[in-house]
Amino acid sequence: MNLSVIIVSYNVSYFLEQCLKSVIQASHSLDIDIFVVDNCSDDDSVHMVQTRFPRVKLIINQDNKGFSKANNQAIRQSVSDYVLLLNPDTVIEEDALIKTFNFMEMHPEAGGLGIKMIDGYGHFLPESKRGLPTPWASFCKMSHLSQLFPRSSYFNRYHLGYLAENETNKIEVLAGAFMLLRRKVLDTIGLLDEDFFMYGEDIDLSFRITKAGNFNYYFPETRMIHYKGESTRKSSLNYVRLFYGAMLIFARKHFAGKNERLLSLVILPGVYFRAAIAMIYSLLNSLSHSSSWPFFSRTINQTIPSIFRNKEKNQYLTKKRVVLIIANQYEAEQISHLLNQGTPDIVSTFSIVVNIESPESIQNSPGLDNVNCNRIITDIRNTMGKYHAGEIIFSAADLAASQIITLMIQLKDYSIEFRIAHTDNNVIIGSNFVNISQESKVNV
Repeated sequence: MNLSVIIVSYNVSYFLEQCLKSVIQASHSLDIDIFVVDNCSDDDSVHMVQTRFPRVKLIINQDNKGFSKANNQAIRQSVSDYVLLLNPDTVIEEDALIKTFNFMEMHPEAGGLGIKMIDGYGHFLPESKRGLPTPWASFCKMSHLSQLFPRSSYFNRYHLGYLAENETNKIEVLAGAFMLLRRKVLDTIGLLDEDFFMYGEDIDLSFRITKAGNFNYYFPETRMIHYKGESTRKSSLNYVRLFYGAMLIFARKHFAGKNERLLSLVILPGVYFRAAIAMIYSLLNSLSHSSSWPFFSRTINQTIPSIFRNKEKNQYLTKKRVVLIIANQYEAEQISHLLNQGTPDIVSTFSIVVNIESPESIQNSPGLDNVNCNRIITDIRNTMGKYHAGEIIFSAADLAASQIITLMIQLKDYSIEFRIAHTDNNVIIGSNFVNISQESKVNV
């Protein structure tokens, strides 16, 4: 067997479903199996996988075992030449699996590989290529020196800002959202370190790959959307605890002695600072929503910086908005109907009609990303200029993931919301919410 795709999931049913669809569309010409490890979700993730993806190998945990243990469960059951660890809040292009597989086959020195990632707004994610979190690299990141000198090989080693975004290069650290791993290397170095509950395990495994004499590669010739953080928000105390705790575990394991102490001196102040920010944010957010403090609530909402304040959960549902729908005529009508269910007169929709022969043509013809894209972009820009649209919804039935990603990247400077509609199960998915059938939910 060529490849095993392993997805660890926790309470992100609709993102997981979209991810699985993209994996299946990318599986052409490869012998693959797909594992989903559910870490005791209390949504309908298990039922969804069982009913909609019966060929997926489902492992159901009775408690949340964390990222490392759950991935290791599936790795031990798999028998393929390569293992792909993939986050559930991702969408991969149709050529992602075959291109990365071929690259690994042609580069026997490669132990692991990552690809170009964009977020839900079309922006490049710098963690697509990373260096080791040495004391100096960590200090530059946490002090924001890396942001002041983004292209510097001295100040921005954490995200390797001096390496071109669109060039294949050897890197030190792969992102856990997409880690393609060679089985023979895993057999040599071992699986993920289960001391890491969440975060840090990708850094540790990447480091062990290079210590064993292999190389990790950043491969931008295929791309994916990574919505990021649907299970853990970066403003939360839980994120601070998990992420920086993982950095300390890594420091103790690999930088014993002087370097460990140096890294701890860099990380610990950052932990306390970020924890304080998270606590202040949580307090202000609670007060601003308190019904017993109406005057204070208004004052807080008017004065606290946006960095401390999330959008209202129902803001998306109650504010008048203009939406562009990129779909064929029938799909556009279905999407418009879905948007307006339960929220009449809230949405003004305008459709830009696209034509692709069939969903099968998307699956069987990777590389469709340039087909009609230039015309669609021109139409979008003209319509946005006229109606000042605030979001774009792409029809998954009409557009390949590669096309959607291309459009998102080319339109990213508009600071617009991008969403993907799946009318086969009446779901619209975006960076921070899921719109479902006759009700709308914000996924937090």
